[in-house]
Amino acid sequence: MGAECVGNHLQTRLEGRIGLQTGVRRALEAPALRPTMETVRRFFERDQYAKLAGIELLALEPGHATARMPLRPTHWNGLDMTHGGAIFTLADFVFAAASNSHGTVAVAINASISFLKASSTGALTAEARELARNYKTGTYLVEVKNDQGELIAIFQGMVYRKQDKLPA
Repeated sequence: MGAECVGNHLQTRLEGRIGLQTGVRRALEAPALRPTMETVRRFFERDQYAKLAGIELLALEPGHATARMPLRPTHWNGLDMTHGGAIFTLADFVFAAASNSHGTVAVAINASISFLKASSTGALTAEARELARNYKTGTYLVEVKNDQGELIAIFQGMVYRKQDKLPA
């Protein structure tokens, strides 16, 4: 096989892969395959732990979600500051909402959080945004802020994207 023939074979193989990737991307972005945001919102209304924590989903669109948690004494630790677990719960909820917003089940495979500032009163708001997504995984960044807009925590999460449709 000459160099030109090998080059043409390689180019054909690469074009085939690019075509496959483009087809996957189109399938991921096809509006007909996505549920309505109302369907996804109803799914998250069934989250009993979020209800217990007082978390409210404020905004939801593909790859993005915002939620709010009014702080109350049950969220405090022994130092009368917001417990790290409460902050993580809020960040994890909004991460789940954003990652499942495409209509297929997405489950966390990794999550980390950095606490930047203490809080104890008012409410916390978390905003999740999709950084990267393919047919198997997705990566999300969540910022948790207080009522003054100060950054309280940064959360990064990765999901495994299953092929199952999100339950209605």
